[in-house]
Amino acid sequence: MIQGPDGTPRTPLPREFFDRPVLEVAPDLLGRTLVRTTDEGPIELRLTEVEAYAGAIDPGSHAFRGRTARNAVMFGPPGHAYVYFTYGMWHCLNLVCGPEGEASGVLLRAGEIHTGAELAHKRRLSARHDRELAKGPARLATALDIDRSLDGTDVCAGVGEPLAILTGTPATADQVSSGPRTGVGGDGAHQPWRYWITGDPSVSPYRAHAPKRRRT
Repeated sequence: MIQGPDGTPRTPLPREFFDRPVLEVAPDLLGRTLVRTTDEGPIELRLTEVEAYAGAIDPGSHAFRGRTARNAVMFGPPGHAYVYFTYGMWHCLNLVCGPEGEASGVLLRAGEIHTGAELAHKRRLSARHDRELAKGPARLATALDIDRSLDGTDVCAGVGEPLAILTGTPATADQVSSGPRTGVGGDGAHQPWRYWITGDPSVSPYRAHAPKRRRT
C-alpha cells in the first residue's frame, strides 16, 4: 500500500469496488479521495456527497430509456467516468458501477478540497471559502477542470492518470445520512439515494424538484 506524507492510503480503488450494486457503491464512496491530475498540478478532494442512479429501473437515470451516444459510457465496464453537459453551461462527473451493461452510476455531488485549492480557486472565482469550491456537482466539475474530454476515463488506472479514486478513509455508517435526490421528480423523486457526510460544511443544500410551469 502506498501512503502519503500524512499516512493516508494512496492506493487506487480496484475495479471490483465499482463492480457492485450502485446502492452499495454510493455510500461507500464517502470519505474517499478523488484525484484530478492537471498540467498545473494535482487537485484532491475528500468526497462528502453523492447520489446513486440505477439505470433501467430508475426514471431519474440518463440510462432509463436505453443507450445513446451521450450515455454510452454508462453501459461499459465499471470504474470509468461518465461526464455529461447540462443546461448548456455545466459539466457533472459520475462513476460507472455495477456489472457491464446495467448502466448504473454515482453522481459526485460535493467534496472538501485539501490539495490544490489555489488551482481550484482560479476556476471558481466566486467561491469565498475553500468549503464552497466543490459544493455541488457543477461546482465540483468546474473546480477540478472536468469536461466531456474526460468521459470514459478509467479511474482505476492509478495515480498520475487524469482521474483516480483512492481508498482514503471511508466514512463510517454512523457518519452517513441519506435522503431524496436533489432536483429529481416523477417516480424517482422519493428514492432516498442521496448520501452525504452528516454535518459536513461542503455538502450542498437539498433542493426538491420544481416542475416547469405551463405558460398561460
